Amino acid sequence: MIREMIGGANSMHRIRKAALILLTAGIAAGCGSSRPVRYFELEVPQTPPAAQAAPAQFPVTLMVARVTSTHLYRDDRLVYGVSGEELGTYEYARWAEPPVDMIQDGLIASLRSTRQFRSVSAVASNLRGDYLVRSHLEALDEIEKPQLAARFVMELDLYDPKSAATVWSDSYSHDEPVQGKKVEDVVAALDQNVKTGMNQLASDLGQYFASHPAQK
Repeated sequence: MIREMIGGANSMHRIRKAALILLTAGIAAGCGSSRPVRYFELEVPQTPPAAQAAPAQFPVTLMVARVTSTHLYRDDRLVYGVSGEELGTYEYARWAEPPVDMIQDGLIASLRSTRQFRSVSAVASNLRGDYLVRSHLEALDEIEKPQLAARFVMELDLYDPKSAATVWSDSYSHDEPVQGKKVEDVVAALDQNVKTGMNQLASDLGQYFASHPAQK
């Protein structure tokens, strides 16, 4: 779905697109530039905790920590690869939220959607869990060589507070080909790549608990 807002007007039209939400906002006049800043979002499935009313396969409560990353993914600018190890950022193409926040929301939604766990929540001072799910966002950007692609790299681990040890770790790394040459095409590929990666990591975590049954 694409949402468009121009200047201070209240009019808005929506165009449906698979796995993509695009917000376009105009820049206030007076600064000498009329080029609009375009805002993008990764689509996060809405899976409320109440959806897990059925008995969970694994009787564990997971707390998902804030995603760690470099400052590039704590900012709102879309990142692209320049050459080799060099990265750049777009000035007029930005995320509606910092990528670390969107990735945390996506991870929670993916884990909940498996319906395998008693509950899955973000870390909060008034909540306690059996395990802490920690993650690091390594890459969420556009690359040009050998072909235009959307790169998503993420590391995940499971921390057991009772033993004060990391009991499981996994990672996902994939370059999703981009179908087109526009920024929105890159975002659509990133969105698909993130969904695939989150589902894989959630499934792998479920396999860990299947082979290491938790005590009820």
